[in-house]
Amino acid sequence: MKKNHPKKSLGQNFLIDQNIIDIIINSGDIKKNDTILEVGPGTGNLTQKILSKNPKKIFAVEMDKFLTKKLYEKFKEKIILINDDILKIDEKKYSNDPLVVFGNLPYNISTQILVKWIRCINLNNTFKKFILMFQKEVADRILAETNSKNYGRLAVLSSWKLNIKKVIDVSPNSFYPIPKVKSSVLLIKPKSECFNLKSSRNLEHITNIFFNQRRKMIKKPLNIIFKNINEVSKKLNININDRPQNLSPLKYLEICKEYESLNS
Repeated sequence: MKKNHPKKSLGQNFLIDQNIIDIIINSGDIKKNDTILEVGPGTGNLTQKILSKNPKKIFAVEMDKFLTKKLYEKFKEKIILINDDILKIDEKKYSNDPLVVFGNLPYNISTQILVKWIRCINLNNTFKKFILMFQKEVADRILAETNSKNYGRLAVLSSWKLNIKKVIDVSPNSFYPIPKVKSSVLLIKPKSECFNLKSSRNLEHITNIFFNQRRKMIKKPLNIIFKNINEVSKKLNININDRPQNLSPLKYLEICKEYESLNS
């Protein structure tokens, strides 16, 4: 049998630590009526454990054609394989059930994947929860609090629609090949209610302007977004001498709401 050689171009690092796999599965708390979406099943180590919980259905998105073939040989019709790029697929097309998503996400596109899913949440009932592996540095940015060094646009976007908690940090030795970085598993659940904005992309736009100049006072990004910053800052109770990391996620949502109202 040809050995499964991880591809650097696809950011492949296969999870081989059975203890970590068990922790991931237990944190997912899979029910019999759950429909699972696994992103990047690789050699199927996690897939095998998911199957042992007897969920309703398992979809697995694997971009590597060789691995897709090997996964089919291993699992046959027990899972539904999708040989495609997770960034390009419409998850709702495959299932009407809210999805429980497991993913050892490719580190090079993990933030793009998360932002894509944030855009979908609350537009429909696509996702029930996510159990996702990120590079620890990215997980720290997702979980970052206001005024911390890791706080930025990813924390603002994530906290808008998601409740997030860390499950466990994972050693590089839990993977093959051994990566140069630590990883973290996050349990993520969509909020039942969130701040109402017209478009997720507007918040992405606003936070991008602010955090591209994170060392500057917010007077500069406010001037880019609004014509009358004195009026806006007074209305939203913002100190224009603050830095981007000083503003709470709620304040960014309020800024975005004001931007939307002035541009409607």
